[in-house]
Amino acid sequence: MNRSAMLDQLADSSTEWDVIVIGGGATGLGIAVDSATRGLKTLLLEQADFSEGTSSRSTKLIHGGVRYLRGGEVGLVRESLRERGRLLHNAPNLVRKLSFVVPAYRWYERIFYGTGLVLYDFLAGKLGIESTGHLAKSKTLEKIPNLNPEGLRGGTLYWDGQFDDARLSVALARTAAANGAAILNHVRVTGLQKNGAGKVNGIEAKDLQSGKSYSATGKIVINATGVFTDSVRKMDEPKAENVIAPSQGIHIVLDAEFLGGETAIMIPNTDDGRVLFAIPWYGKLVLGTTDTADVPVELNPRPLEEEIDYLIEHAGRYLVKAPKREDVRATFAGLRPLVRPPAPKTEDGETEKKETSKISRSHSLFVSKSGLLTIAGGKWTTYRQMAEDAVDKAIKLAKLNPEQSCSTKDLTLLDREESEIKELMESDPSLLEKLASGLPWRMADVVYAVRNEMAQTLVDVLARRTRVLFLDETAARKCAHPVAQLMARELGKNETWIAEQLKLMREVEGL
Repeated sequence: MNRSAMLDQLADSSTEWDVIVIGGGATGLGIAVDSATRGLKTLLLEQADFSEGTSSRSTKLIHGGVRYLRGGEVGLVRESLRERGRLLHNAPNLVRKLSFVVPAYRWYERIFYGTGLVLYDFLAGKLGIESTGHLAKSKTLEKIPNLNPEGLRGGTLYWDGQFDDARLSVALARTAAANGAAILNHVRVTGLQKNGAGKVNGIEAKDLQSGKSYSATGKIVINATGVFTDSVRKMDEPKAENVIAPSQGIHIVLDAEFLGGETAIMIPNTDDGRVLFAIPWYGKLVLGTTDTADVPVELNPRPLEEEIDYLIEHAGRYLVKAPKREDVRATFAGLRPLVRPPAPKTEDGETEKKETSKISRSHSLFVSKSGLLTIAGGKWTTYRQMAEDAVDKAIKLAKLNPEQSCSTKDLTLLDREESEIKELMESDPSLLEKLASGLPWRMADVVYAVRNEMAQTLVDVLARRTRVLFLDETAARKCAHPVAQLMARELGKNETWIAEQLKLMREVEGL
């Protein structure tokens, strides 16, 4: 992916794009892949980095959503499980199967959870992973050595998918670009263009790296901006009603010893009714997530101390060696772009508030009077289906003529070229140096990210092209300066840029 070449495409005022996508998270990138592979001339603009917002801050699971069965959302679960199976097939280097245990501390829990998880397997059909099974107490503790044995009656073993969300985002960007799409990060859409009939027919944008302004015309514009959905809708209709109810979920990262094995834990009973997961990831333990409503919409939200305390306290109920605040290696927070349901009224005529944990994760499509197409809601696992639905709708609205129908059900996503990273290390031994002890990334990954993956900032590299900042904040601080120096060499920047990047990382990430 060559950012300069794609900026040149954006600058070509003679181009009329078939589809302009605003937003470079999972949904927007999925739409770009779907649109480009149908032969439509596609432009995607992301105000920050690819997946910098919600899409890089997930629980790292490709799953059907066990808890949605409890709410009766069988259709959503079936759709998610189908898409989980497709991702395991289409991105085998990025998505893998992972075993989970639901511990049982009451006599009926193995039967209760086992029955639900057998239904979960059934709904997956031919795209299932492996069958659910019951574990005796000894086998449960063998899988999860740090699990509290007191009162433990056994457990239920089931399977789901795990991934690196930011890396899958880059794979989607790479796949879209390989199929002819122009994909740009750090380019903010500042306004919408309209023709004489009042129909949206383009965008105004600014490259936040150079400060240069651009405009582009297109047959349809798709708003796929997640929690920023309403701000784009208001560019079109200033009085547009808000449709997003943001909810914050946070995760804490602990050393792997707090789990003790390679099997994840699903904790079904919490004080607020949410399901918690304790998951092995890159040699660490990720614990989450929370559900905090009425939060401000921002690109880089930070965990609240009460949310961190909540996760530590719940973990302590299930683990022999319970974590303390000083054991937390890193934290990260993300905002769920939940679609606000029509609120019921009380007997007094007041609007009832619905808990965000109970709002459906299904996606919705909205079309404004001016023709702006908005897609909102959904979740990582169903990004491909969301993209297909959005492009189908765009084709009808704009009367587009695709060269072929949707092909993403069986489309292999393009991952990074590991052979090229190996060549970098062979040509320059200094690039063999690891960014942090115990983590897999080396200086060669930094060079590769700048040259091939449009990494423009220090945080792009430490948070998303590698995951050092998400796994060990102390390690990220230690390697930040040499990484910034190497990036400056690749990007042709000076010491002032290095100092700015270090300052931005401290400010944005709260380090």
